[in-house]
Amino acid sequence: MLLEQIRHRKIHNPLKDITSGIIIALVSIPIAMGYAQIAGLPVIYGLYGSFLPILIYALMTTSPQFAIGVDAMPAAMVGTLITTLSLEPGSDKVMTLVPTVSLLVGIWFIIFYFVKAGRVVKYISVPVMGGFISGVGFTIILMQIPKLFGGNPGTGVLLTLLINIVSEMKNFNMLSAVLGIGTVIIILVCKKYIPKIPMTVVMMIIGAFLQIIVKLDRFGVKLLPTVSAGLPKLIIPDISCISGNAITIILESFSIAAVIMAQTLLATNSYAAKYGDSVDNGRELLSYAGMNFASSLVGCCPINGSVSRSGMADSLGVRSQLMSISAGITMILILLLGTPVLQFLPVPVLTGIVMTALIGILDFKMFKRLWKTCKSEWVIFMLSFIGVLVLGTVNGVIVGCVLSFWEVSVKAASPPTCFVGRIPGHGNFHSLNRNTHARPIANTVIYRFSGNLFFANIDKFENDILSVIKDDTHQVVVDARGIGNIDVTAVDRLISFTEQMNRRSIKFYITEHESSLNDQIRTLGGEKLLDSGVVRRTITLALRDAGLEKPYTLEGADITDNTAYMESEEKLAEFEWAFGEDAEDRLKKLADATADELVEQITNHEEHISVLEDHGATTKWGMLGLFDEHEFWDFLEVRIDDMVKDGVMSDEDATWIKERIEVRRLKGEQRLSELNPRAIKILSKHRERILKHVKDKDPEAYEHMKKIITQIHDTNSQA
Repeated sequence: MLLEQIRHRKIHNPLKDITSGIIIALVSIPIAMGYAQIAGLPVIYGLYGSFLPILIYALMTTSPQFAIGVDAMPAAMVGTLITTLSLEPGSDKVMTLVPTVSLLVGIWFIIFYFVKAGRVVKYISVPVMGGFISGVGFTIILMQIPKLFGGNPGTGVLLTLLINIVSEMKNFNMLSAVLGIGTVIIILVCKKYIPKIPMTVVMMIIGAFLQIIVKLDRFGVKLLPTVSAGLPKLIIPDISCISGNAITIILESFSIAAVIMAQTLLATNSYAAKYGDSVDNGRELLSYAGMNFASSLVGCCPINGSVSRSGMADSLGVRSQLMSISAGITMILILLLGTPVLQFLPVPVLTGIVMTALIGILDFKMFKRLWKTCKSEWVIFMLSFIGVLVLGTVNGVIVGCVLSFWEVSVKAASPPTCFVGRIPGHGNFHSLNRNTHARPIANTVIYRFSGNLFFANIDKFENDILSVIKDDTHQVVVDARGIGNIDVTAVDRLISFTEQMNRRSIKFYITEHESSLNDQIRTLGGEKLLDSGVVRRTITLALRDAGLEKPYTLEGADITDNTAYMESEEKLAEFEWAFGEDAEDRLKKLADATADELVEQITNHEEHISVLEDHGATTKWGMLGLFDEHEFWDFLEVRIDDMVKDGVMSDEDATWIKERIEVRRLKGEQRLSELNPRAIKILSKHRERILKHVKDKDPEAYEHMKKIITQIHDTNSQA
């Protein structure tokens, strides 16, 4: 991707991308070192994993701005594996095992590429992934808490980690706690109010200066161990080290690869969608393989996509992988020239920096959003979160996968459905629930099913229809435009359901679907449905077969669907379709916003005020329909009166606006009367009051209004 961008000269601001890479490399220093410790490695290996894998990824990826590095989840999962195998962090066995795990992860990505596993990601829902990532982040936070006050980190699941925090209180050091907790607070506060300043780098420098000046280690504050300068020696991972625990290690490496794939592909595609970029998921899997092979060569833990560093790159305006090249080269220079400074970094400060990065991956926004909007998906989020905390990362992956497929199954088993009818004076068929104007066709049930029909939802299909059939129902029509696939169970049940309807003298039809569904029905043994005329191309043709011709007689009123029909309490049309029960409230809010705009336009002496133009009421929502427009004028007039009372708008301006609103209202009524002669009698309730007011204030406007009214009366007379 980078080579293609360079070849086609698509890098628009190379200096910005290079500068951003330097900043990201500096920010990565404390974070990568902290995650290396979590993975059981010496801190320097966090820097080793922050140049070669990044350079390889930059040359292979198809994403122009996503960033990778030593990151939380793979590090935590490797740390959990080390604990499971009862190995000592930093031991020779760990130093041999960790790069081997990286190698195995890379091999899994090669396998994922050939089986096209990238397609699986679309079946992992955002709540599941958000809960899993938050669970991993919170687990690592619990691991690291003792290091904030001078204790030793913990391992394991929730209960074990809580016990470790309590037991490590015996090592509590007040100065360490002040440094660690203070670092967390300062970074979080600065991130909110001065987000463009890289406070992780600033706090790292401050911590090093404090050690140089005050000698913090004299007061019991732990420092990072001395690390030697220079690049790492490349190694060939020893695959034989997995003997004796091969199944455990291979399964764990698979879990790590699966988590990296899911998180990184989801985040990469999210950024691609944001900027309209094209990402090749297959190439991405190969790039993940490449970066993890590179990580194994330098002895580091598996490499992951970094949401936090990618977010920083995005905020800096990065649009090419020159950023990653720059970051990798910067890290090489740090390893060659800057490592002597690292021994002055206090562990509590490093831990505080890592802690703020971990807090950043806790998805509080999703937690709140799902709690307010969808309790069922909130439960899925929490189950995934708790699964990681209580059962561990590997079992958390299993819980997440099960929840994802369970969620897909539940939604497939209960797709959106509705009953439809006709709106007097309008064509087509409309939902009875979302349109108060809509009326069922007499003696007819029309049912819209918007999902594939199979064994898990055929009961719902039948029960929905049976629940509304009355003694005078003569025909049932299914609008099947949303049914793309059907299974043998559903075909057999449709045959028996048709026979049931026939016994009750009710004609049954399936309509509006693609012709490919007919092929499926025929292949699965449902040819009699086609032969008997149950399958029809359109609803109209089905109704004609049942003996119904346009205009259809509608229930609830002595009208047909060609009748011009409107009642005073039924004005909202398109807004009701769009917002359902909230339609009136949304229209009021739109009127309030428009009133505020009017004040600004009047203040600026603008010549054209769009909402009052002749072509129709045009607002931020767009041009309003005739029924919505009339309701909108009522709300707007009320809001203008309130603004006059509050002193926001003058009486003179309010009068000027109301006069023009009435002109717009009457023009709208004229258009309505052409479609609906009865409507004009309902919509003119304010006319006499406004006319008297206008006659006194603006005789010219009064004459114009009288002319419009005369035209309306003439139209009504002709109708």
